[in-house]
Amino acid sequence: MTIDGYTPWQVLWMIGADLAVLAVIHALIGGPAPRWPDRWLTRDVGPLHFLPFETPAFYRRMHVPWLARHLPEAGDTFGGESKSQLPGNDVASLERYLIEVRRGEWVHWLSMPTWIVLIFLPWNTWGLIVLWAVLTTGINLLFLSVLRFNRLRIERILQLTTGRDPS
Repeated sequence: MTIDGYTPWQVLWMIGADLAVLAVIHALIGGPAPRWPDRWLTRDVGPLHFLPFETPAFYRRMHVPWLARHLPEAGDTFGGESKSQLPGNDVASLERYLIEVRRGEWVHWLSMPTWIVLIFLPWNTWGLIVLWAVLTTGINLLFLSVLRFNRLRIERILQLTTGRDPS
């Protein structure tokens, strides 16, 4: 039996090689992130700006609170901080949490297009490339939705408490 002219073992090898390449690229993105200067992450720039439809109600309809409880949290993998719970409820802690959430968002935005590298690897088929494009984009969007939902709620709390716009 063959799949597009490849044996099942060859397909498994290609998938394993692609996984290894993607893991290295993701580590190259996520590894240095905890050492990014905080001043880079004090404002919502580029893809961090909220779109008009992004409200807590929108994210609840998309079942993001359920996702938040079930997705793994690896923000502290490379020496960063976990985003699974608030570090405190005072203004300074909430502002620090916003920086960490923005850091996580940037990591996932930068990780989303990593599948493009696979186009240039000689063993890949278009079917595998499309599969990786859907998987890397979809998985990163899941994590981004949780991060954005959390940031939206924290920014609203800060706005109510301090009277200023945190972004």
